[in-house]
Amino acid sequence: MNESATRSRTRRAILDAAVAVLARDTSASLAEVAAAADVGRTTLHRYFPERSDLISALAVHTLEQVAIATERAAPSQGPATDALGRLCREYFELGDVLTLMFNDPQIGADPAYQEEVEHDRRLIELIERGQAEGTIDRALSPSWLQYTLWALLYTAWSLMREESLPRHEALELCLRSLAKVASSAE
Repeated sequence: MNESATRSRTRRAILDAAVAVLARDTSASLAEVAAAADVGRTTLHRYFPERSDLISALAVHTLEQVAIATERAAPSQGPATDALGRLCREYFELGDVLTLMFNDPQIGADPAYQEEVEHDRRLIELIERGQAEGTIDRALSPSWLQYTLWALLYTAWSLMREESLPRHEALELCLRSLAKVASSAE
């Protein structure tokens, strides 16, 4: 394996470990992240000299993960309500990524988050398409439904962690709640 591939794999391992560790404790030390990544602290510092460097990389990393999930969900295909369900399922699989995004104010304060991100634009377009189709409630603003989706995902993951709600039940409750909130049926 060439040096570039090895560096890329190591960097990815550090980022994945940081997501897992910091999603559970945003104040965890870099030593804890290094241990979870199975690298030494010196190696971690070679990639991310300061905690702020790691946080900036995590901001980009989390946005990339959400973008990949958005692409997999294919939100422009099929009926809007089906696409919204697919999007929710894909985002649900990002549990630690989303938990970190929601819990660490430094991630949200990063410049990568200051511009409108593609996944938010695509979600808003999906909601607007559903409203035009008449399948998503027009009385609810797209922003309201966007924030509702994120809140439901956060709630599902929190209940899984804090109350040991089984994964399949958390996802089902999340999807069912989203469908009821978004439905245009009176």
